[in-house]
Amino acid sequence: MASSLLATGPTALALPEPTPGRWAGTWQADPFGIAAVVLLGGLYGWGVLRARRRGHRWPAVRTGAFAVLGLGTIAVATMSSLAVYGRVLFWPAAVQNILLDLVAPLGLALGDPLALARLALPERAADRLGRVLRGRVLRVLTFPVVSTVLVLASELSVYFTPYFGTALRDGAVHSLLYLQLLLTGCLFVLPMLSREDLLPAWCTHPLRALFVFVDGLVDAIPGILVMTSGTRIAAGWYAAQQPGWGPGPDRDQVLGGGLMLAIAELVGLPFLIAVFVEWVRADRVRTAELDRRLDAEAATTADAATTADAAEPGHVPVPEATRPWWETDPGIVGERFRQGR
Repeated sequence: MASSLLATGPTALALPEPTPGRWAGTWQADPFGIAAVVLLGGLYGWGVLRARRRGHRWPAVRTGAFAVLGLGTIAVATMSSLAVYGRVLFWPAAVQNILLDLVAPLGLALGDPLALARLALPERAADRLGRVLRGRVLRVLTFPVVSTVLVLASELSVYFTPYFGTALRDGAVHSLLYLQLLLTGCLFVLPMLSREDLLPAWCTHPLRALFVFVDGLVDAIPGILVMTSGTRIAAGWYAAQQPGWGPGPDRDQVLGGGLMLAIAELVGLPFLIAVFVEWVRADRVRTAELDRRLDAEAATTADAATTADAAEPGHVPVPEATRPWWETDPGIVGERFRQGR
């Protein structure tokens, strides 16, 4: 275990050169990672059980996405060999951060926890949640342009200020960094994939797809800047480690930036696909709703016509099928046709 390999001082980290076996088997306990997995997983599991007890079917695929891609990514990023070797090499730390910023929020959003909360919570609590979600502050923070800028600013603040070096020295600051990356990532991803109305009505699915495409381009910026920067990131910390193996400091930073860029671009495609899937699902729901409404209106009109025909002496009922639809449709479309005739 990693805990047997780590000493207490910044220059006392004596890690052996990683091998495939060590990459797979080296783990460490992390307070933030444990708390996040237990808290989020517990709340989600409670929500699924509550929703089922109230007669709602919750898709297993959403639960799987939340648990495996969401919580699993958080665990890997904060407690696997990436977290251990990220203290002596930059590139594992860079992969850690991009997983928390982009991949974990995507997994959590695919689980649609906000819609699940609406189904699981009592009516009053669900109404309060709805008011919070519709609040002005959250609306501003989750607006795609604002959230994209926040994600970019968050990543740049990590690598081009003393923030990252401080986080490597201080466990509490490192947990704060993890939380910041996860939250800023969720601010953009959750509104795009949630069935809750977190975005303005004009932000339709085609526009969401466009925002996701643009966000994918913006997400490439931190990786490019890290690769091309002439300033070493957390130079003092990494210079003090000197593990005696692995890439040199310059190559280490270029490798880290390249991996950030590659992961950011790889995540963009499944994210875009997920938006298109939600688009198709929303269209199906709207179509089914329209069909139900039209069927109800047709049934109401048929009953009214039958009653009127029966009440008029000597009148021969005209079958509904022989009447033009605009004469019998009581909805908005039929009314407009009758007015424009």
